[in-house]
Amino acid sequence: MMAPEVPSAFAPASASAGGQAGSVAGGVRLLLRIEGAAAFAAALALYAHGDFSWLLFAALFLAPDLTMLGYLSGPRVGAAAYNAVHVYVLPLTLLLAGFIAGLPAAMAGALIWIAHIGLDRALGYGLKYATGFADTHLGRIGRR
Repeated sequence: MMAPEVPSAFAPASASAGGQAGSVAGGVRLLLRIEGAAAFAAALALYAHGDFSWLLFAALFLAPDLTMLGYLSGPRVGAAAYNAVHVYVLPLTLLLAGFIAGLPAAMAGALIWIAHIGLDRALGYGLKYATGFADTHLGRIGRR
């Protein structure tokens, strides 16, 4: 018995199909970008509801991108540093810990961090591969 065919909108990208091997395409790529936008919106709403400082938000919003300095040591180090702070597990853990411990500063920082990751994903900036900054799980960024 043959396996069912995967609908083209949800098929993985391949180098021969015009995409980058290891990146998503079509409907899955769109879903991941919508998910990023939803995370961004939810983080903003919770931040506003917590009545946290918008000056702090502005000051820290781009802080996770400081990890791009890792690319000065090469693409493998750069990708590892970038990816370490561009996944949701760390800020969600910080948010939960801040909530349980009653630490508003931790919650504010976590929500800023989540908003940053969400906006990155919504704009198509995905997790990096060691082959170069432009190679992401959401496809290649920049000029084709």
